[in-house]
Amino acid sequence: MSQRIRLDLSIILQKATELVDENGLDHLTLGQLAEELQIRPPSLYNHLDGLNGLKQKLAVNGVKKLYEYMIQAAVGRSGDDAIRALSEAYVEFTRVHPGLYDATTRFQNSEDMELQQAQQAVVELVVQVLQAYDLKEEMAIHLVRGLRSILHGFTSIEKMGGFGMPIDIDKSFSILLNTYIEGIHSIVMNKDKYDLVEG
Repeated sequence: MSQRIRLDLSIILQKATELVDENGLDHLTLGQLAEELQIRPPSLYNHLDGLNGLKQKLAVNGVKKLYEYMIQAAVGRSGDDAIRALSEAYVEFTRVHPGLYDATTRFQNSEDMELQQAQQAVVELVVQVLQAYDLKEEMAIHLVRGLRSILHGFTSIEKMGGFGMPIDIDKSFSILLNTYIEGIHSIVMNKDKYDLVEG
């Protein structure tokens, strides 16, 4: 008879992450999860509010893990190097954890304070990196939105297999990111055209 594991939320989320990364978020069931954990399905309800509750927890966990990838990559770097590092870390996260990343984009309960805090931490990290360019807060937020659009758009298309041509995807991403960074420098160099750059 197999040894009974001591069940807690972290163990549940770890196993659920493995399952969604391997099989996709839409294939996750509580029955499958319970079987993998060698427990009876009702035991999960001591820790979760059903399947949607599990997916919400995965969303929170995913944003926190994404933040960890990004901040570890950005440590000791600044300016252009920091933008490249945290952006590459974002892409790496989506490739390593495709199902978990899917949860972060599909289960965003606006009333979930833990999720809001995790998302805010990611935004603040990018804003902090952008401080190297002496941007006003509003311009920094515009650029955070732009970078998020680039990263989510690129990784989503890649995940769907949308880049079908036999050309290096990583090189495409590098060119795209360099174009974004050059755009920041253009804004900084042409301050007279913008009210959102420090004088």
